[in-house]
Amino acid sequence: MSNGVTGDFSLSQWNTPHREALLKRLQTCFSAEDSRLHDACIYPIQTGGKRIRPLFLFAALEALGQEVSDDAYTAGAAIELIHTYSLVHDDLPCMDNDDLRRGKPTVHKQYNEGIAVLVGDALLTKAFEILSEVSDHHVAALVRLLGKSAGSVGMIGGQSLDIGFEGTVDSLERLTVLHKRKTGALIAVALEMAGVLGNASTEQATALLEFGKHIGLAFQLADDVLDAEEDAEEDGPPSFVKLLGETETHLAAQQSMSDALAQLTHLNSPQALQALAEFTVFRKH
Repeated sequence: MSNGVTGDFSLSQWNTPHREALLKRLQTCFSAEDSRLHDACIYPIQTGGKRIRPLFLFAALEALGQEVSDDAYTAGAAIELIHTYSLVHDDLPCMDNDDLRRGKPTVHKQYNEGIAVLVGDALLTKAFEILSEVSDHHVAALVRLLGKSAGSVGMIGGQSLDIGFEGTVDSLERLTVLHKRKTGALIAVALEMAGVLGNASTEQATALLEFGKHIGLAFQLADDVLDAEEDAEEDGPPSFVKLLGETETHLAAQQSMSDALAQLTHLNSPQALQALAEFTVFRKH
């Protein structure tokens, strides 16, 4: 992740220990026995990634004045497992048909299509298995939030729009709905889950959710700018750049970031959240 510094706050110094602790938690998910399937499940986890969703959860907890607990790392790992499964399935020939992910062969290329389906299923199932291990007074709320954000009115619903099952995505309104679900839902839920784990007040929980909604949209707007050349192909995916142009899309990303940052006045220690928000919009990859 970027070495960006906001004031006296270094994002790279902050996120390194969190990323290392998260990776250890993820790697233990498939250590129960040695098997080729478990090796295949670990493969997409170890190919890297920004881990931006769990990092938002950790930053939000700190913004509430709370420590990042074992429960938080478990919740963050559950979110990352859901995100990873979605990428494994998105890459399949029946979806986006991609051969590379983060510079390495996609799971169906490294193994085969059937194994890629099973890997995605295993990652999804494991997410809820480990989430059931958090403290009893939090588990029901966390499972409900993650299930909704990952399901038919969240990430999967967004993917249905993306592949055209709900009709052509040819307007700014429909494209915004698509990405609030496909991309934004798992980012927003990280902020919501932090509110549950951090015993946020109603005002703080609302601020975190609004921050999550705005920054989730900003993330996708920035993504579309970064992917503008690739997405420009005739068979490329729906894109804000195609509707707005590259300059307007980048300006819209900055506005969404500003709308997110406006929510931080309700929080005690928002430095990490602010730095992650800025990274979201100004990143180079």
